[in-house]
Amino acid sequence: MVHYKEPNKRRRTPRHIHIVIDLYMKLRENEELTLTLIDHIIDIIKKVKPITEYPPKLQLFKTEDVKKFEGLNGYGEYTLDFILPVVELIMIQEKTNYPTGTMNLKVFEKFGHTHSDIFSVVSAATFRNK
Repeated sequence: MVHYKEPNKRRRTPRHIHIVIDLYMKLRENEELTLTLIDHIIDIIKKVKPITEYPPKLQLFKTEDVKKFEGLNGYGEYTLDFILPVVELIMIQEKTNYPTGTMNLKVFEKFGHTHSDIFSVVSAATFRNK
């Protein structure tokens, strides 16, 4: 499971919905760059592989990727040097646990160029199969 800790705060577990909400804030300020970021995230989801070792290593993340999207850093809660590795780690976790799963890919595809309504995207991002 992916966790992070900010100074003077408790340990947190990032979820898709946290990323999605942050991306909506970025989308409002810079739609074109945010949609390019979504395409990049979809590419990560499609390319990342399950792992057998622990702790996991980032497979695709490059600091140059952060530079491409740093125009979005002033919007939302998270910076791109946080979002990009966290998204990749979450996808590694999910590909390892659910190798044939496609729910997360569908969340970001709904968010991206299909312009699904916010209800559909948030519902997909918070879906829990119990």
